[in-house]
Amino acid sequence: MSIICTGSIAFDYLMSFPGYFKDHIIPEKLDSISLSFLVDSMVRQRGGTAPNIAFTLALLGATPKLMGTVGEDFGDYRTWLEKQGVDTGLVRTISGVFTASFFANTDLSNNQIASFYTGAMAYAKELTLHTLDKNEIDMVVISPNDPEAMRKYSEECRSLNIPYLYDPGQQVVRSSPEEIRDGILNAESLFINEYEFELIQKHTKMSSQEICHAVEYVVVTCGECGSDIWVKDDYFHIPSVSPRKTADPTGVGDAFRGGFLRGKCLDLDWQTCGQMGALAATYCLEKRGTQNHRYTRIEFVQRYRQNFDDNGTLDRLIEK
Repeated sequence: MSIICTGSIAFDYLMSFPGYFKDHIIPEKLDSISLSFLVDSMVRQRGGTAPNIAFTLALLGATPKLMGTVGEDFGDYRTWLEKQGVDTGLVRTISGVFTASFFANTDLSNNQIASFYTGAMAYAKELTLHTLDKNEIDMVVISPNDPEAMRKYSEECRSLNIPYLYDPGQQVVRSSPEEIRDGILNAESLFINEYEFELIQKHTKMSSQEICHAVEYVVVTCGECGSDIWVKDDYFHIPSVSPRKTADPTGVGDAFRGGFLRGKCLDLDWQTCGQMGALAATYCLEKRGTQNHRYTRIEFVQRYRQNFDDNGTLDRLIEK
C-alpha cells in the first residue's frame, strides 16, 4: 500500500516546566493573561506531523512517501529520514527560509503550551498531487499543514479519486467551518483528538453522528483514556498501553496514526489496527522527542501480545 504523508515538516524545540500551568492561571483574568515560564531544559528534535507519521510507518515495515516544503537547514534531517526508510523525493527545499519550528513547553502533568513558526511550510500550497501517477497512490494523509495546502490537497484527492485521511489537528482553529466541513465530507477517514473533535462539531454545526456517517471511519484519540473508533454505527474502544516510563507526550498522536495505518495496510481488523496505534503511541511517549524511539517489528509484536490478543494475525507484520 503506497501512502503519501503530507503535513508539517519541522524542528521541535521541547521545554520542560517544573511546575503546573494551572497554578499560574487566574480564571477571572483570562482576558488579560500575561505569563512567562522559566524552564529547566530545552532540546531541538526532528519533528513535524508528516515525518512523525511516516517514521512510525517505516519502523513497522512500510515505505511511506513524505511530501512537503522545507528550508535550507533540512539537509541532515532529510538524510536521516532516508536512512530510516522514508522516501523524501517529494520534499522541496525553499531557498532563503528556515524549516518550520514547533515550540512546546510541558508541565509536570504533561499539559502543553505551544507555538508554531510556519517558515518554509508556507510554501506547501505550491506542491500538487496532479504531477504524480494517481495509480501509484493508495492513500494520502492530510495532516496539519499550511491551511491553503490542506484545502488544495483535499480538492485534488477528490478530483483524482484518491482516498485520503483527514487530520486537521491544530489547524482546526485556523480553518474556516466550510473548509473543515469540505475536508470531512470528501475524506475516507477522520483522525482527531477528543478536544479538537468537540471544536469541529462547534465550528461546523455537524453532530458527532453526522460526522461518523460522512466518512468510512472516525478515530478519536483520548490520551491516557485510549481511543475511540467509529465505523458508521460500529464502535470500538481501544485502551491505552501502560508506558514503562513517561518522558514526553509530543508526537504521541502521530505515532498512533502511523501504527493504525500500518495495520490497515495489512488488512487487519479495526480492533487490531487501533491496538497497534495504541502501542506505537506508547513507544513514543517513553522517549523525549517524536522520532527517538526504536523497536524491531519482532519486538513490537512481542510487546503487543503482552497487552492484546491478535490471534496470530500480526505474524503478517513480521513476514512483510
